[in-house]
Amino acid sequence: MDDNVICTMLNIRYPILAGGMTWVSEAVLAAAMSEAGGLGCIATGNMPGELLREEIRKYRTLSNKPFAVNLILLSPNFKECVEVVKDEHVPVITLGAGNASPFIPELKAAGVTVIPVVNSVALARRLERAGADAIVAEGEESGGHVGETSTMPLVPQMVDALKIPVIAAGGIADGRGMAAAFALGASGIQVGTAIVVAHESRAHANYKDVIVKSNDRATAVTGRSISKPVRALKNMLTQEFHTLEGAGAPWEEIEGLAIGRLRAAVMEGDITRGSVMMGQVAGLVKRRASCEEIIQSIMGEFNATMGRIGGYRIPPGGFQTR
Repeated sequence: MDDNVICTMLNIRYPILAGGMTWVSEAVLAAAMSEAGGLGCIATGNMPGELLREEIRKYRTLSNKPFAVNLILLSPNFKECVEVVKDEHVPVITLGAGNASPFIPELKAAGVTVIPVVNSVALARRLERAGADAIVAEGEESGGHVGETSTMPLVPQMVDALKIPVIAAGGIADGRGMAAAFALGASGIQVGTAIVVAHESRAHANYKDVIVKSNDRATAVTGRSISKPVRALKNMLTQEFHTLEGAGAPWEEIEGLAIGRLRAAVMEGDITRGSVMMGQVAGLVKRRASCEEIIQSIMGEFNATMGRIGGYRIPPGGFQTR
């Protein structure tokens, strides 16, 4: 394979996108990912438009490579951030937390490549009809806000349903995961937890350390009772969520418990009562490294895995038995 549709579309060397992680994904980390050959991302969360403009301009002092801005449809500042994206000629946006169909035409008219992040085939089809350039199919193994379908069944259903490229996300942190995603029909991957621990990430040392020390059972999903599920480290905060949900607390009380908890984890290192969002794949992340090292490790393992399985065949009729 001499080319890749995602690399061609985005003008990047490796089909690896950085996830849009509120408080974590800012200009420095985005530039490091793009300089390493992937697609860096600036996450807006509830960021005001002018702060986004500052981040975009900061990025451009660090890198001249393509990058993305992640927009959240539920943000009260969504529309002003859209205007900033257009004003600043941002090349790529990823969109999450809702149906972005009404906004795709104006973004496309401004020359923006639009890649929504979704977890259902029905919504993906609607977004394709609206003009999306590609889709990130995000399985429920991911950290942060999650859907209900895991990556393994979600990606091939997306691939079968869509004509535009599919990028796999959720549960991918190494080259084996990338090879599996490509086997399912994906044209690229999006990583999040794997780069929270990057040297260039501003996430607090406590946050990075707890990811590196995690195992396969380190995370829990809260918020299902109010249809806003979030995956994060099991800690006192997730216990409090489960207690409130089990008691049938009103949604306002459950949502109120989350206010400021992600920032407390990322910026202040509160891993006890902070929302330490991370995916189930955290158990595979064993060391801190630079973005360059992380991407090269993924690509090296991907190529080795593809080489190992490339010649593997099961003969007609299966293997002989005794």
